[in-house]
Amino acid sequence: QVVLVSGHLDSWDVGQGAMDDGGGAFISWEALSLIKDLGLRPKRTLRLVLWTGEEQGGVGAKQYYQLHKENISNFDIVMESDEGTFKPSGLGFTGSAGARDIVKEIMTLLQPINITDVYDTADGTDIAYWMRDGVPGASLHDDINKYFWFHHSQGDTMTVQDPNQMNLCAAVWTVVSFVIADMEDMLPR
Repeated sequence: QVVLVSGHLDSWDVGQGAMDDGGGAFISWEALSLIKDLGLRPKRTLRLVLWTGEEQGGVGAKQYYQLHKENISNFDIVMESDEGTFKPSGLGFTGSAGARDIVKEIMTLLQPINITDVYDTADGTDIAYWMRDGVPGASLHDDINKYFWFHHSQGDTMTVQDPNQMNLCAAVWTVVSFVIADMEDMLPR
């Protein structure tokens, strides 16, 4: 059984892609790194996917889906960060009412850093195939206003990344992915 965390590596032609979507790729990598460094071993596999071809129509995601859809019942949740890594406020979530209740409970663990909201839907080109077929999905919600200051521009460089805000994003990704991967049962569909 798999809990998938992800971001995509491709950038737009004029920028470096540090924020779109290097930040999402980084926090996904960091979540798994933190879990390993803490010596935690969840019941399910945590899988990092660094998508390619998102800007070219999601061809990398489509290929991955085609290769793995025969095992769709083993995918617990698919998570994608693709709206920058600015100050996070919570998660977008797509899934059953029962799964949403569980995710809301998991988000209460993040009360000490005041990131607890669960929004109506998850969003992400790279996880859309999975969610369409009933796999629960999550996307990071953060300060989207700043995202469009740099989106697909020459300004999308490492200088727009705030290490403290990225650490908060990585904390959300780490807690949610680990807890879901370590639950006794998969999220209800």
